[in-house]
Amino acid sequence: MGIARIIGILLVAGGTLGLIYGGFTYTRDTHSAKLGPLVVQLHERETVYVPVIVSAAALALGALLLLGLRSK
Repeated sequence: MGIARIIGILLVAGGTLGLIYGGFTYTRDTHSAKLGPLVVQLHERETVYVPVIVSAAALALGALLLLGLRSK
């Protein structure tokens, strides 16, 4: 399996997931304090939105890579 085919599969998968979910959320540790045996931590949830046009472009480019390789 060539590198172009792997990239095409990853682009199709990423574009499809971007269209389905529209973004992803992750948790980030921002502050922490230790006062003797007591530990206080602050976690912030960050959301990254993936634009629909980026997801559609990734899906289309991946499909072009896969279909373009099929004809050779």
